[in-house]
Formats: sequence, C-alpha cells, structure tokens
Amino acid sequence: MTKSLQDKVIIVTGAGRGIGREIALLCAAEGAKVVVNDPGVAADGAGSSASPAEEVVEEIKKRGGAAVANFESVAEAIPASKIVKTATDHFGRLDGVVNNAGILRDMIFHKMSVEAFEAVIKVHLMGSFYVSHAAARIFREQESGSFVHFTSTSGLIGNFGQANYAAAKLGIVGLSKSIALDMGRFNVRSNCVSPFAWTRMIGTIPTETEAEKARVEKIKQMGPEKIAPVCAYLLSDAAKDVSGQIFGARMNELFLFSQNRPLRSVHRSEGWTPQSIAEHGMPALKGSFYKLDRSADIFPWDPV
Repeated sequence: MTKSLQDKVIIVTGAGRGIGREIALLCAAEGAKVVVNDPGVAADGAGSSASPAEEVVEEIKKRGGAAVANFESVAEAIPASKIVKTATDHFGRLDGVVNNAGILRDMIFHKMSVEAFEAVIKVHLMGSFYVSHAAARIFREQESGSFVHFTSTSGLIGNFGQANYAAAKLGIVGLSKSIALDMGRFNVRSNCVSPFAWTRMIGTIPTETEAEKARVEKIKQMGPEKIAPVCAYLLSDAAKDVSGQIFGARMNELFLFSQNRPLRSVHRSEGWTPQSIAEHGMPALKGSFYKLDRSADIFPWDPV
C-alpha cells in the first residue's frame, strides 16, 4: 500500500508522550519526516526534560523513519517559530502541523488563580496560534499545507473546574475556522480533533466519588493510539477537500461535531423591551435552551 504521508514534513507539538507520541509514530510509519516537539514538562507545565522527545525520535529511527527532536515551548512566539525553523532547516520544507501540546491547571472557577488561567491559555490557544502563524507564511508561499488543532469536549460541551482549559479549547475552534476561511484560497486546510483517550493529563481528573472512579475506568480503555489515524488522514492529500471541521475520536468511533447555528427565533413587529422579552421572548425560546451538560452526560455509553 502507498504510504499516505510519503515524504511530507510534519510538526507534532507535545509529541514526547501520550497522543502526540502516537501521532508522531504513525506519521513516521506513513512516510513522513517528523519534528518531534516537546520540552518535557510535567502535566501542569512545570520542569523540563529532553528525554521524552529524544526517545520518540529514537524509536522512529529504529523503525526506519526520519525524525528530529525540538525542545522549544509553544507558549511564546519566538520559541514557537523555532519549531517551524527546525522543520525547514532539517528537512527543507513543511507540509503539516499538529497543535497537540497542552497542560492542565484545573480548579473550580472562584478559586482559580490568574496565573493558572493565563498559563493554560498561553500553551493551548496562544501556542496553537504561534506555531500556526509561523507555518502559515510557508504554506502561503507553497500553496499547500494542513493544520490539525486539538480541541476538547470541555470547551465544546463543558466540564467542572476547567474554565481555563475550556476557554482555550473553544478558542482553538474559532482559530481553526478562521485559518480555514482565510487560507482556503491557498489550498491550506485547518481542522480540529477532539480526542477521547487516557493520557497523563486525563490522569489529573478527580476520582473521589464512585461515579468519578467509574468514569475514569471507562476512559482508561481508550488508548492514545486510537486518536492518531484521523490526524494522519487530515494531514494527507486524501483530505484535500476537508477543512473547517471538528472531529471526535473515541476508541473505534469517529464523530463530526456540530457548529453554532441559530436554533430558534422569535419576532415582535414593534420591537422588544426588557418587559416583553421577559413575558414573550424568553418563554418562547426557553424550550430550546441547552442544559448545563458535562461531556460525560453527552457521551454516557461505553467506548466501542
């Protein structure tokens, strides 16, 4: 079989562990030359280590693939641009970017520190922007390229104690759609993937109640390797007509997520007042209100 990413150059951020590692390994197996970016931080962003990225590069090379390690942080513009430069310096081009890097600083909203909020926004949302922005100039000039960004049901649906993470992940959806709109004329694609998988970040979920313990046990069934195929596909030429979409990957299930569109409208020819909205407008719309669901409420069945 023809390899779907033969001779393409792909950047995968946060590729030293978990989902990113599996994406890097599969991209290499599909013929890509991979920039394995990972500063080796803890799940909350603390510390650093070259080992995770180096180990993935070594594994790719043992399997006959081509890869180079990069240890820059995505959370600042100049270091992020150096990730892109690593690709062009070592491999001479760039064909795809997977914005997977992330950290967690979970806390109930009224106790969340400003620093915890900003740190998560910087890695997830700003990091996705910084790396994509540096790559966009290359993609524009060569008139080709693919972005794969990682969102989450924490933003798409909701979860407790993740205001920072949810805001970043929903912001990434807007970023991805804007890139798809702005760069489609240059044959550049941009899509989001919402992963369901057991990783060290998911390992921070509280397991104090029996319901929480049962939920985590379900998640543990979903290996990070199940996320990699949809990412490799979106990076390939087979996905040349796929852009601006939000996909979910949950064990052996693939989802296409909805995007915000009007659900229902109500009209009053003489215009609205606060009083008429209370008496007429809101009662007419209330039947279509969304509940305050969490991700687990929308996906209650076992992974298949």
